[in-house]
Amino acid sequence: MRAVLLEKFKESLLAVLPISIIILILHFTIAPLSERELAILSIGMIMLFIGMILFSVGVELALLPIGEHVGSALISSRKPALIFTVLFIFGFIVTAAEPDISVLANQVASIPNTQLIIGISLGVGALLCVAVLRILMHWRLGRVLAVIYPLAFIVAILFSQEYISLAIDAAAVTTGPVTVPFLLAIGGGFAAATGGKDAEENNFGISAICSVGPIIMVLILGTFYDPTSTQYLTQPDASSEAANQLATFFANGLWHSFVEVIIIIVPIVAIFLLFQVIKLKLSHSELHKIFIGIIYLVVGLAIFLAGVNNGFLPAATALGEAIGSLSFNWIAIPIAFVIGACVLLAEPTAYVLVKRVEEITDGAIPKFMMLFGMTTGVGIAMALAMFRLLFGISIWWVLIPGYFISLTLTFIVPEIFVGIGFDAGEVATGAMSAAFVLPFAVGVGSQIPGVNIIAESFGIVGLSTMLPPIIVQIMGLIYSIKLKKSRTIDLSVSEQSAKEIE
Repeated sequence: MRAVLLEKFKESLLAVLPISIIILILHFTIAPLSERELAILSIGMIMLFIGMILFSVGVELALLPIGEHVGSALISSRKPALIFTVLFIFGFIVTAAEPDISVLANQVASIPNTQLIIGISLGVGALLCVAVLRILMHWRLGRVLAVIYPLAFIVAILFSQEYISLAIDAAAVTTGPVTVPFLLAIGGGFAAATGGKDAEENNFGISAICSVGPIIMVLILGTFYDPTSTQYLTQPDASSEAANQLATFFANGLWHSFVEVIIIIVPIVAIFLLFQVIKLKLSHSELHKIFIGIIYLVVGLAIFLAGVNNGFLPAATALGEAIGSLSFNWIAIPIAFVIGACVLLAEPTAYVLVKRVEEITDGAIPKFMMLFGMTTGVGIAMALAMFRLLFGISIWWVLIPGYFISLTLTFIVPEIFVGIGFDAGEVATGAMSAAFVLPFAVGVGSQIPGVNIIAESFGIVGLSTMLPPIIVQIMGLIYSIKLKKSRTIDLSVSEQSAKEIE
């Protein structure tokens, strides 16, 4: 347990520290915060840090084992109706438990929180079934992506274009610290069970498919809500009165978050216990470990949400407002680039991914090159998103070319790099994206006359998932070309040697 806590401490510190340094630099230079905003931010940051540690431990001790056990039980049942029903339910519940989605929902006023979270969760549940069906039917990932992404954009054109920016942000934050490990645990089990020559490729791309569901569902939801009232939700009160009663302020937020987490976690535990009674029959020691993990999960997630919603998020919005009101607010573009790089470097799963790519390519694509490419890509994407916000450029001018290139590459590069590439886009957005990047962009946009917050400030997180797939797939293409040349040279040498022997 001590080793796990130490590891999660390091990961949480790596996630929080870079953004904290950026905030302090901006505070002491071009965008000073008031004393009360700084005090609320500091408390929120500490709560976010502690919550991430406890929450991450809970995911490892409870959520991952639950996913693995349930996935194994489903595979062994070999009953399609049961498999896809349970997959849909678990996809829905786990997504609803994703803290990043709650943080996103708290920043959207035009769609009520509950409806937005339910819609996003329904989308993930449905697309999880598609992702597993792809594995069972041995469909190529690139072909599936080439169908579902254009489908999502067609829905945007036909239904509610005003919500496309929110929709791609919803897709980006969906693949967070709860959803990704759980989906990979279940999907990996199915990939291993099916076996075959494409078993390795099937371990990748599950998150990429699932993330399209929220895009479609948010766009459909948008048709039921007035797009002219798309203003961002007022953040928790940071007045002097609230600052004088910080303990009560955060205690109320903590209690609200705790109730919210309990409502989310209870269905997961109930389904797991049902499987335990009917199928799993785990030992008392395994159950004890899982329930200890659930306690960590509940406490950590409640602290995390309270810290973000009551402290970190309003301060990030205030910081964005301060920079957006500057006469030289173009400075937000290079700041967005730096923030994008820090967000990627602070994401632990990014390091797992680059290490995996280095192993698969036998060092032909080193970790440094991969990490540099992903970091640069996310930085450019966030700078581009800020540029379009400041100068009123439609998000379609970025989305269409970006995804056209990404999807075209899926027909050219080796299959495994398609999955790795799109998964790289999903891991590019961590907890800091919803907690800092998005409210920062909302704050900047609120200071620009005539800006529709939902249509123009949102989208910065979603766009950051677009460039990593392009970069990784291009690297995969270079690797495959090098491999072919190497094999050609080896073949020529072998033929020459054979002639000399003759």
